[in-house]
Amino acid sequence: MLYWSKILKLGLLLISLLFSLRSVDDHPNVLFVIADDWSWLHAGTYGDSIVGTPTINRIADEGVRFEHAYVASPSCTPSRASILTGQWFWRLEQGANLYGPLLPEHAVFPDLLEESGYHVGFTRKGWGPGNLGARTRNPAGDRYASLENFLEARPGDRPFMFWFGTHDPHRAYEPGSGAQSGIDLDGINVPAAFPDVPEVRSDIADYYFEVQRIDRELSELLDLLEKAGELDQTLIVITSDNGMPFPRAKSMLYDLGTRVPLIMRLPGLIAPGRVVTDMVSLTDLAPTFLALAGLDQPEAMTGQSLVPLLRSRESGLVDPTRTAVYFGKERHVPSQESPDGGGYPMRAIRTHDYLYIRNFRPDRWPGGTPNEERAFMSGAWYSDTDAGPTKHVMIAGRHDNPANAALYDLAFGKRPGEELYDLNADPEQLYNLALDPAYAAPKRTLWNQLLATLNATGDPRVLGTGDFFDLQPYTGGVVRRPNE
Repeated sequence: MLYWSKILKLGLLLISLLFSLRSVDDHPNVLFVIADDWSWLHAGTYGDSIVGTPTINRIADEGVRFEHAYVASPSCTPSRASILTGQWFWRLEQGANLYGPLLPEHAVFPDLLEESGYHVGFTRKGWGPGNLGARTRNPAGDRYASLENFLEARPGDRPFMFWFGTHDPHRAYEPGSGAQSGIDLDGINVPAAFPDVPEVRSDIADYYFEVQRIDRELSELLDLLEKAGELDQTLIVITSDNGMPFPRAKSMLYDLGTRVPLIMRLPGLIAPGRVVTDMVSLTDLAPTFLALAGLDQPEAMTGQSLVPLLRSRESGLVDPTRTAVYFGKERHVPSQESPDGGGYPMRAIRTHDYLYIRNFRPDRWPGGTPNEERAFMSGAWYSDTDAGPTKHVMIAGRHDNPANAALYDLAFGKRPGEELYDLNADPEQLYNLALDPAYAAPKRTLWNQLLATLNATGDPRVLGTGDFFDLQPYTGGVVRRPNE
């Protein structure tokens, strides 16, 4: 019996070695699952014991989990445009703003895959929100009702790329849905940037409820692929376009806004159970998909293929050059005071040790003006932050005590031109050290590194033409008070 057990183990080892030699020329299918407003913290595989994500956890166990994945911009339109083009958002002209168009001269990976023979499509939220303009279809591809319909329309056995854009966990939420579903409110780890009060715990639970719905729908997608015999020939990618829709998160450059889950599975190419700590950007996804399809990366793409990290058998820091990522924000909503219809322009560099943020217009309100009667857009009220119980509790309670006042200021108050956070001492990024003389050297080094990257990639904000972003038309709505 022991003899046959050893033979079986040897056989499994040989099979594993053969699969490890699988070439990227095999042109795998791609199932790209992108959530809408989901921070990296909130999945079991990332350490959250309250939110139930068994399917996501399974994909991580059978593939690779990236600990440090960041969006290019924590706002839907520019983030999705950067994913599709593999470029920093500041290179995409009007596409750098929420509701701005993605101009057709910027090539997108679904088109490039389709031209090479892939069957391409999406369901629910693809690129957007925004006006398609001169484009004849959504940059994510042709729209389908479901993955099942997409597979039925697949010509022969062509490889495919399917974009599943869930609207979860975007607001609005059904109040109390999380608690009613059985989520343990007392067990929730409330971020230090929020007041720890029952209304906030319930709001986070409602957000968790929608994260759990993503997990259930992912399970259904995997079942469909398995029935079609395509599961193990498909690269599964799970991520989000930006962080949770809460104050100091979505539309902000702190980790709650920019750091997102990134999990991938492809047996034979990706060794199971790996955790990679390299700093990666979602702009790296387009070059990755093209490389796996055997296509060259267009010169305009600033992202770098993740294929070397996927093929590695190692965990931890795999590529010692991947020690920094860059991101930023232009106009989310025209939420400043009249007559200023601009945004809150920021750029940042994130390393394992520091977060450095450059605020180009510290005279403006980072979360939108609190002075509703003087707002540039009628009805705008702190409108760079989505409306919800946590936002309203923080604003209503700002005068109650010094602790609430401090949290309000962190989320909505004006900020200096520079911010620097020591992530080893302050992982939740609450204490700005930019004026501390002890941190003058790392601050200078980080700014120089950020500035060099912005210059090299043609960022209008450092080339003297950044007002272009503020002057573009805006076609979206605004966040209003709950009783409006």
